[in-house]
Amino acid sequence: MSKKSTVTGAAVIWMVCLVWTALPGHAQDSMSITDSMGRELTIPAQVDRVICSNSGCLRLLTYLQAHDRVVAVDSIEVKGSPIDVRPYAIANPQFKNYPIFGEFRGHDSPELIAGLDPQPQVMFKTYAARSGGIDTLQDKINIPIIGLGYGNLTHSREELNESLRIMGKALGVEDRAEEVIAYFNDLQKDLEQRAAAIPEDQRISCYIGGLGQRGPHGFQSTEPSYAPFEFLGANNVAGVLSTPEKRVSHANVAKEKILFWDPEIIFIDISTMRLDQGANALDQLRTDMAYQSLSAAHNGLIYGVFPYNSYTQNFESIFANAYFIGKILYPEQFADIDPMKKAEDISSFLNGGPAFEEINTQFDSMGFSNINLH
Repeated sequence: MSKKSTVTGAAVIWMVCLVWTALPGHAQDSMSITDSMGRELTIPAQVDRVICSNSGCLRLLTYLQAHDRVVAVDSIEVKGSPIDVRPYAIANPQFKNYPIFGEFRGHDSPELIAGLDPQPQVMFKTYAARSGGIDTLQDKINIPIIGLGYGNLTHSREELNESLRIMGKALGVEDRAEEVIAYFNDLQKDLEQRAAAIPEDQRISCYIGGLGQRGPHGFQSTEPSYAPFEFLGANNVAGVLSTPEKRVSHANVAKEKILFWDPEIIFIDISTMRLDQGANALDQLRTDMAYQSLSAAHNGLIYGVFPYNSYTQNFESIFANAYFIGKILYPEQFADIDPMKKAEDISSFLNGGPAFEEINTQFDSMGFSNINLH
């Protein structure tokens, strides 16, 4: 055999190997990824079909503009509730038309997942460490499960960023993940810079009541580290309940404590209106003589803001609320801001469309408004 034919034969073999490894099921079609729990997983190099389990997971996928890759959803997306306050779902009503793979809050059904056609290539699961049993479920469904945290916009921001980046890498949309992270950073920086013009000793006291937490709550439900207040350096009277060493994300405050604090301005999370008459924050303020003695009630300084928590935190609502609250607390510094327009701009960037006007219609336009107690 000539030297020339030997070289040609080797080249042919090399080319065949390249083609072979590119075929489905071979090494070139897979990639390794490490999830938020430190689990190293092998997933397809091109992920086109996914499902999102647990609170907020589909929200993150929507932010990454990859929600067209879902093949099924959990029950809350289809069944929902009479009043839906999740901007990502409002902007994407098509989620209601997908098959269901399990109940909401991470109660997945291996049987329903097995019956999906087409089959998902990957499952994303938020709050994975808290849920437990992720490896057992993965063995049952024979689909890699990428465990994610969820984080928040304040003390767990890095957890949120990590989850966006892991999801972005798995889906091949790393650039979009960085865009979302940068967008959050830019919004926060803008809020902080506007508020910085106000000396701390001139910042009037405020309180957020009726804050939702796994459902609607009354006036005493608040958040000591409420993100809009933190971005604005607001004088949150409930802030004393949280310290850098012990962050408190939710608190039910004694009525006597609120009366003692006597905030000058009160904000109401309008999700409270999903409670029956007499139990929601607004009715409590209207009917309780003690609350009517509050300075904010006496001076008519009570304002509605959009729901903070619904299937965990709505990050678009948090930033939207921050701009409205900033305009109330520091009107000169936010004179150029139309809060509703800003809210819809934020929703459009993150969710692909507006949502807040529609949410507001479900609450008699109480969002971003001065609420009359009489």
